[in-house]
Amino acid sequence: MDTVVSDARTEKRQWLYPSLRKGKLYKWRSAISYVYLLFFFAGPFLKIGGQPLLLLNFIERRFVILGQVFWPQDIFLFVIATLVFVVFVTLFTITFGRVFCGWICPQTIFMEMVFRKIEIWIEGDANKRRKLDAGGWTNEKILKKGAKHFIFILLSFLIANTFLAYVIGSESLMQIITQPVAAHVVGFISIWVFTAVFYMVYSQVRELVCTVICPYGRLQGVLIDKDTVVVAYNDVRGEPRGKLRKDTNQSLKGDCVDCDLCVAVCPTGIDIRKGTQLECINCTACIDACNHVMEKINKPLNLVGYYSENMIKNNQKPAFTWRMAGYSAIMVLLIGVLSYFIFSRKDMDITVMRGAGMLYQEQPGGYISNIYNAEIINKSNVTRSITISTTDPAFKIKYIQPPGTIEKGGAVKVVFFVMMSASAIHSPKTTIKLQLLSGDKVMDTQSTSFIGPINN
Repeated sequence: MDTVVSDARTEKRQWLYPSLRKGKLYKWRSAISYVYLLFFFAGPFLKIGGQPLLLLNFIERRFVILGQVFWPQDIFLFVIATLVFVVFVTLFTITFGRVFCGWICPQTIFMEMVFRKIEIWIEGDANKRRKLDAGGWTNEKILKKGAKHFIFILLSFLIANTFLAYVIGSESLMQIITQPVAAHVVGFISIWVFTAVFYMVYSQVRELVCTVICPYGRLQGVLIDKDTVVVAYNDVRGEPRGKLRKDTNQSLKGDCVDCDLCVAVCPTGIDIRKGTQLECINCTACIDACNHVMEKINKPLNLVGYYSENMIKNNQKPAFTWRMAGYSAIMVLLIGVLSYFIFSRKDMDITVMRGAGMLYQEQPGGYISNIYNAEIINKSNVTRSITISTTDPAFKIKYIQPPGTIEKGGAVKVVFFVMMSASAIHSPKTTIKLQLLSGDKVMDTQSTSFIGPINN
């Protein structure tokens, strides 16, 4: 069976049987999908500096992007990155519409470039699939349906394992696979839950993810304007449409021969000739199908192509509008801010605060002390032993709660005195610098104030 849509009159789901036309754009989409699939399945096992290429471990609150480890303490980076993503999606949509959905979206790539191809390979073209579904349960139908769904389940299982590897890491996934089930019950259940979800999506729900579940189509309807380049039908050139006949004056007709191939190949079941619709995922299947017909009848290509409304109605060239420029400027600014924080990011941070409501204390031996509280965060992926020191040898550190070691991604709180000889104090408030050391390496430096009596 193929994808379904709902029929408002019967309230029944109507299965679609999109045809396949392998044109120039389809070949480009196939090439991109192969690269995408290669990186998707290899991603969890690729390492950069000993770290995964991508890891989104929400369980341990550990995230790795291009080998860089991020922890909950870096949440502000994710906020900025989210803003960059939102602005990018907005800019991309007002410029090119929903082209992401047809070319890069994982749902489309897996559905059209993996599961759909397997279905066509086993059950045949659109007419054969339609006939097979309409017929009774013969041995042929049982064999084909059984083989297809068995392969679908295997693929869903493979995708589920890969997806889980992006969440818990490839090492943890291998432990679940190689060790007894009793040792990893939650992981084992998770794999099969994800397998069931992916199987249902690609065998039953299918394009309803794009037309009903995903909000991006509705977002497109809000963002696009007359200068947005989308997959569109050139009605100025194509209308009035009509069949090719020798006994009629073809000069009175447009280039569209009303073959309906653009509808037959559409994976969401729309007619592109009715204008831009939220269900259109810009997959370009209609462009390839129409170009195939235009070649046969010796007409110019791209009756259906990448156009904006102004390109069709007013014969204008693609325009870079002030709206696009504004979003571009915002995105560049946000990327600059994000880059600054990423490249200036330290492996460890220390935050120091003087004891609240306390001035100074007199210590034996003629020393004056201030008490401080410090929080130290380890953002690296290794456990570190740390100490705190001052840049001025006149000051001494006395721990109440020593720092010791900090686990990777962990944090500790330290309470300590900073002491100075009373005779060396010449101001009621002195600025001091505290260094966070890991071995002999200075990891961070913070300035704070030291309060003392005034010596006359």
